[in-house]
Amino acid sequence: MELWIPITLAAAFLQNLRSATQKHLKSVMGTTGATFVRFGFGLPFALLFLWALAAFGGHAVPAPDGRFLLWVAVGAFGQIGGTFLLVHLFSHRNFAVGTAYSRTEPAQAALFALVFLGERTGPGSLAAIAISVLGVMLISVAHMHMSWRNMIASVFARNALTGLASGALFGVAAVAYRAASLALGGPNFMMQAAVTLVWALALQTLAMSAWMAWKDRAEFARIARSWKPSLFTGFAGASASFGWFMAMTLQQAAMVKALGQVEMLFTFAASVFVFRERINRIETAGCILIVAGIVVLVLAG
Repeated sequence: MELWIPITLAAAFLQNLRSATQKHLKSVMGTTGATFVRFGFGLPFALLFLWALAAFGGHAVPAPDGRFLLWVAVGAFGQIGGTFLLVHLFSHRNFAVGTAYSRTEPAQAALFALVFLGERTGPGSLAAIAISVLGVMLISVAHMHMSWRNMIASVFARNALTGLASGALFGVAAVAYRAASLALGGPNFMMQAAVTLVWALALQTLAMSAWMAWKDRAEFARIARSWKPSLFTGFAGASASFGWFMAMTLQQAAMVKALGQVEMLFTFAASVFVFRERINRIETAGCILIVAGIVVLVLAG
C-alpha cells in the first residue's frame, strides 16, 4: 500500500473529529469564531510539529521563496473563501443542493491540477473520482423530495452555483498547497508539509483576527471562555491538515481528496453505532458508491 493512502485515511478521520468539535463550539460562539479556532488554535500545534521534525529528524527547515509564498497564499485564502461560501449556504432554506455541488471539490481539483501544474489524472482515477463524488452528492440530498430531473435542472440555481464556487475554491486550495509544498524542494515530504502548514495557518490566523477585530470584537471574549474545547479543536484540525499536506506532497491533490471522501463514512458510522440513528436507502446507496469509488481509486493507483 502506498504511504499516502493510510495518511489520507488518518487525516479524514481527524477532520471528522474536528468538524464534530466545531459544531459544538458553534453553540457557544459565532460562525466566525468557530472558524477562527480551526486556524488560531491549530497554529501552535503546527509550530510544534515543525520543531519536532527539525529537532529530532535532523533536517534543516527549508527557506521559502517567492513561488512558495504565492502558492501558500492562494491556498490559505482559497480555503477561507471556500469555507465562507459553504457556511453562507446554510443561511438559505434549501441548502442541500448547494452543499452537494460543493462536494465536487476532487473533480475540480483534477481540472485545476491539469491547468496550473500540468498533472494528468488517469482514466481509472477519473472514474473513481466521479463515483465517489456522485456518492457524496447523493448523501447530501438524501432527505430532499427531489427527482434527478430537478437535480439536474437546479445546476444553474443560485445555491448550486454557490456550492460549485465553494468546491472550486477548495479545489484550488488543495492544488495550491501541493504546489507550495513541492516548491520547497525538500528535504522530505514531512518537513515540506509542516512548513506549508505553518505558513498557511499563520496567514489564516492573521486574516481572521483582523476580520474579527473589525467586525465582531466580542467574539474574542467568547473564544477565550471556551479555550479548552478550542484547544482540542485546534489540535485535531492541525493534525488533520498536516496529514492532508503530507498526502498531497506525495500524491496528486485530486486523488487525495477523492480518497478523503471516506470522511462521510466515518460520519455515518458514528451516526449508526454511537447515536443509533437510521439511514435511508439513498444514504446507503451514497455510502456504497463512496466505497466503490475508493476501491477503484486504490486499484487504479
